[in-house]
Amino acid sequence: MISEGPKVVALGGGHGLYASLSALRAVTERLTAVVTVADDGGSSGRLRRELGVLPPGDLRMALAALCGDDEWGQTWRDVVQHRFRSDGDLKDHAVGNLLIVALWELFGGDGPGSTVAGLDWVGRLLGAHGRVLPMAAVPMDIVAEVRGADPARPDEISQVKGQVACASTPGAVLGVSLVPADPPACPEALAAVEDADWIVFGPGSWFTSVLPHLKVPALARALTSSRARRVVALNLAPQPGETDDFSPQAHLEVLQAHAPDLRVDVVLADSGVVDDPEALDKAVQALGGRLVLAEVAADDGSPRHEPARLAQAFVQIFSE
Repeated sequence: MISEGPKVVALGGGHGLYASLSALRAVTERLTAVVTVADDGGSSGRLRRELGVLPPGDLRMALAALCGDDEWGQTWRDVVQHRFRSDGDLKDHAVGNLLIVALWELFGGDGPGSTVAGLDWVGRLLGAHGRVLPMAAVPMDIVAEVRGADPARPDEISQVKGQVACASTPGAVLGVSLVPADPPACPEALAAVEDADWIVFGPGSWFTSVLPHLKVPALARALTSSRARRVVALNLAPQPGETDDFSPQAHLEVLQAHAPDLRVDVVLADSGVVDDPEALDKAVQALGGRLVLAEVAADDGSPRHEPARLAQAFVQIFSE
């Protein structure tokens, strides 16, 4: 849509980041994904525990999202996303996870240089339309403050540790922190943020994919001080178990609570899911930004962004 385009950094993880990258790769050729590395479940969790590496799953998904629409891109996207079906040790391992970890080992361990080099090589193989980087150089755990994690004690506040546990808790998540509390940020991610024209937060799991970036101190400072303009792309629906009953403006209030110094230029929301535009606009103004309402949802009624519509919304925002 745009020749070369602005320098854009997109933050998040999982399916939310996949959605934003699928749209943004059609908008700019200068795209960097900075990905949460706290997953402790599934194939990623198994590799993390066995080998001590960064969990590769969200990194793999980001790379898959950046694959082109030609035969090469579609084929490699399907290959890296493929999961083995067996009753043995390979059960449910994603091919891309194994490929990424193999390259990390070949490049000499789990240091930041070898981590980024491995991801860059996978990107070259896939013909990725952009670069994928981890938000930090070490794996970490998310710790959530939760009210009512034990349904028998609905008013009790306790801590829940681990991305899977935080995302599935029956209680109300009040906030998140990281262990370790001051992980080393990926130097290339810091450089990308400093050099960006636009930074995109979301959509995605708010407490386990989006907000963790703001809990890495060096990355949070870079995101706050960057000359880039900042866009928050809101989810189409609350995340079950994580943001149950959250209004769109509640997402912004939580963002502000976790990063009081962060200023936002634009908040993008789907016009079909905003029940109270005035309340949302007030929350946007509290962050220093303006509200953009657009039709970005898929037609099938699922809480899923349509890449072409989301891309068009980004084109409008970046050109104003």
